[in-house]
Amino acid sequence: MTLDEIDALDAADPLAPMRARFALPEGVIYLDGNSLGALPRDTGAAMADMLSRQWGDRLIRSWNEGWIEAPTRLGGKIASMIGAAADEVIVGDSTSANLFKALVAALRIDPSRTVVVSEAGNFPTDLHVAEGAVACVPGATLKVVPRGEVLAAIGPDTAVLMLTHVHYKTAERFDMASLTAAAQAAGAVMLWDLSHSAGAVAVEVNAANADMAVGCTYKYLNGGPGAPAYIYVAKRWQERLASPLSGWMGHAAPFAFDDGYEPAPGMKRWLAGTPPMLAMAALETGLDLWADVDREAVWAKSAALWWIMAAAGEAAGLECVTSADAAARGSHISFRHPDAHALTQALIERGVIGDFRDPDVLRLGLTPLYLSHRDVWQAGEILGEIVRSGMYREARFRERLAVT
Repeated sequence: MTLDEIDALDAADPLAPMRARFALPEGVIYLDGNSLGALPRDTGAAMADMLSRQWGDRLIRSWNEGWIEAPTRLGGKIASMIGAAADEVIVGDSTSANLFKALVAALRIDPSRTVVVSEAGNFPTDLHVAEGAVACVPGATLKVVPRGEVLAAIGPDTAVLMLTHVHYKTAERFDMASLTAAAQAAGAVMLWDLSHSAGAVAVEVNAANADMAVGCTYKYLNGGPGAPAYIYVAKRWQERLASPLSGWMGHAAPFAFDDGYEPAPGMKRWLAGTPPMLAMAALETGLDLWADVDREAVWAKSAALWWIMAAAGEAAGLECVTSADAAARGSHISFRHPDAHALTQALIERGVIGDFRDPDVLRLGLTPLYLSHRDVWQAGEILGEIVRSGMYREARFRERLAVT
């Protein structure tokens, strides 16, 4: 595409005004919002109000002035983004903790079903947490198989199929409805990780009849580093399942201070400890950005940005490992290269921030709310220059930092 054509896309972009709602640094093209979303401009004011008024002035009274309802209020805002009912999602803890809760709860449904099935190459924490979860349930085991063998691995002993909807490295997307139907037909519970899905691609957990799902909020939802995660439990399961982390906020009457535990009705039983209100305040500003956003425009722009970067990668001679089918991918694009780490570092030096995934993948996030078509075109031009010049071979680009 020519630059004039790129600028015409920006001129017609209904999401263009959203860019001004983010505090993006000058001279940087940020292609890592799939790992840490950009800072919304409203977050600073929200945090200042939380610190000076809600905490500083109102003190403990703030629990009765909106704090205690925050997990369900924010859960309702996320529910609309993943195709769930407002009373099927709650915010709290981390994705890892919520995944553990969901897995153990699913393993307890039927003692004859003891196996968790997942994909080799899934996001590592999902498999690590699954190892820990099965170790907590007598007789339970984890079966990890190649992506193409997932369905064949489900048997009469399968308790739960745990999959990540959009793959963290390649952006490959599972067909949620068909995988869910297949798992349930075999008698297993379907558990999805939506961390690279919510805010990036269309998700309809209820339409797909999903049983449970978890997800983070610091990527496409711009909740801030380490922002609280969420858990979805379909209404049909809510009174049958209970969290194994039976903390006081999940109690039916937490301020009765009973010694014994009685799970709260609905989604509140999935809470554990006291909500982290500073983090909740930051997250809520990120979620509120989506209130007036046309979701279909987001998905369409994601596809357009992908093609711009795919063309740039092809021109640079890079191997794209992300599907060209928009329905089969998320909102990032990945290229394989033997010096992918050095390429990533060279891009960062030139003001294009992406990230590297071992052993050989350059990963670039395409976040439609604040990236323009020109941003992605310029990033592609810079990528091509770096590859053709060979500058990435310079020694300084080979230093490995703690976070890649």
